[in-house]
Amino acid sequence: MSVQFGRWSFDGLPPARDYVEKVCGILTSYGPDGSDSYSAGGLNILYRAFHTTKEARHERQPYISKSGAVITWDGRLDNRTELIHQLKGTLTTNSTDVSVVAAAYERWKLDSFAKLVGDWAMSIWNPNDHTLLLAKDLVGTRHLYYTLDKGQFTWSTTLDPLVLFAGHSFELDEEYIAGWLSFLPSARLTPYVGIHSVPPSTFVLVKTSGQTITKYWDFNPGNTILYRNDAEYEEHFRTVFRESVRRRLRSDSPVLAELSGGMDSTSIVCMADSIMVQGHADTPRIDTLSYYSDSEPNWNESPFFTKVESQRGRVGCHIDVGSQENSIFEFSGDRFAVVPGSRGRPSKTSRQFEAYTESQGNRVVLSGVGGDEVTGGVPTPTPELEDLLARADLRMLARQLKVWSLNKKQPWFHLLIGVVRRFIPPILVGVPKYKRPAPWLHPIFVKHHRVALTGYERRLALVGPRPSFQESLSTLEVLRRQLACFPPPSEPPHEKRYPFLDRDLLEFLFAVPPGQLVRPGQRRSLMRRALVGLVPDEILNRKRKAFVDRSPRMAISTEMTNLRQMSKHMLASSLRITETRTFCEALERASDGHEVPMISLMRTLKLETWLRNLAHWKLISGVTPEAKQPGQPLVGGVFPLASV
Repeated sequence: MSVQFGRWSFDGLPPARDYVEKVCGILTSYGPDGSDSYSAGGLNILYRAFHTTKEARHERQPYISKSGAVITWDGRLDNRTELIHQLKGTLTTNSTDVSVVAAAYERWKLDSFAKLVGDWAMSIWNPNDHTLLLAKDLVGTRHLYYTLDKGQFTWSTTLDPLVLFAGHSFELDEEYIAGWLSFLPSARLTPYVGIHSVPPSTFVLVKTSGQTITKYWDFNPGNTILYRNDAEYEEHFRTVFRESVRRRLRSDSPVLAELSGGMDSTSIVCMADSIMVQGHADTPRIDTLSYYSDSEPNWNESPFFTKVESQRGRVGCHIDVGSQENSIFEFSGDRFAVVPGSRGRPSKTSRQFEAYTESQGNRVVLSGVGGDEVTGGVPTPTPELEDLLARADLRMLARQLKVWSLNKKQPWFHLLIGVVRRFIPPILVGVPKYKRPAPWLHPIFVKHHRVALTGYERRLALVGPRPSFQESLSTLEVLRRQLACFPPPSEPPHEKRYPFLDRDLLEFLFAVPPGQLVRPGQRRSLMRRALVGLVPDEILNRKRKAFVDRSPRMAISTEMTNLRQMSKHMLASSLRITETRTFCEALERASDGHEVPMISLMRTLKLETWLRNLAHWKLISGVTPEAKQPGQPLVGGVFPLASV
């Protein structure tokens, strides 16, 4: 994933040379394949390349279009063949993605963004009318941040230079913090007041007079797919899923696929192997990477991913995270953590990952993120029952309530109440227990940020788009928040790709009846049926993977002495985010094995270590490093991803 950076000084003066040099130093680790720049008056644009396709190796950015527009593009254009055909002219099958994008912009201007299918973020400077456009793909798989400060508009695909070289400390965005401590913050936010993120499926138009934010594309709620039988749904799923995986195999280096032993990653690997056998993939090879832990009684993935390896006739890289450090580490003073949970000292796991990808030449990593959420991984009848209630199909509603009641072993009226609650404003029906704010959060903080702390919960509209469609969009928003929350990787640099977040696949899944995705006793029904014969039966029929909870509890117990000392002088408490006494009690309960909200607890610890890191760099307004007690360690957890 390439990186781009730009600064536009409205007074026409170029940025200082030392400032540009410092930014270049930050960007180098993300883009090792060369750099280029564009300067004109008060505008300076930097680009660092990270090539993943053969076409990208022939491009030069920033790219100047026929009209003089200056374009920087970080992305993968999945529908390039269709666009080349539509645009004709000088484009060929060997044209670079950025040249196709430039031609599309020349032809369709702002309407071109909706036509770009793939993972991307881009900026367009129009020198003729002195306007800047920032745009991002549908899901937000790429980052793009911006800030306006003292007559200078600055944007970047990585957050670090906007924070480190701002020349001042920041107030923290409390809504972001609230989201981080619960169900993750909105994708439009960053932790810093004044620095914003371009929302997914949106473009920002910047003029000297101000900025406007416009959504350029969204799913059509009127799209519905109704087939005569299950076989037609299954064939359609196989077709769009196959195309989604094929698109993400566009790489001139070997692709690395995460293989956990679950259905998502296994389906991607098995489909990729099928595509490779038929000679329809650009990549020369597909490697696999599997994490496991024999110390976790509920997380023994080895029998499943080794079954897949046996089917494909090739053993991948196995990393035992259970035998590695789950301790609390200190942030080193020379390592800046830009967001909560980001870089501390590299763990043994990350070093093994880096060594393997470098030895294999991997630049692209396939991830199964999103599969569970969009294909019916949660075995709930709610979307189907919501649709029946909304269209007043009482006979079918009564029938399905009875069927699901027997399956769930719950009274049918309990199911009905749960459905009806989704149409009532949350303020009237209360918040489910699992969505309630952690008890150690400061009451004033909770009062001001309850919406973010409860996952931006909204009621369903009884009139308008199908309730199941509304639920699908809510699920997508959660995934967007997840992707937006973590910075792009630079150690080593690599490009993450997500087959389950493909636009065409999502359009299909959002348009089919919810009863195709989930049926009584059949979680992920459509996916399981469609992939019979491709994915091993042991994977298709396995039970839902267990949540890993033991490692963080053990880490807390191991580091309890340090944690007790830390919790007495928390920066989060001085900022009125947490209450010291209640948090200390929660730590003691967790150490003793009692039930506590572990995800919120771990995120609070990570928040505290991040705040201390910011204080060390003197980047928090009103908080100084002296707030840390003498001799008190800067601590931060290293835990499996599932724990946070």
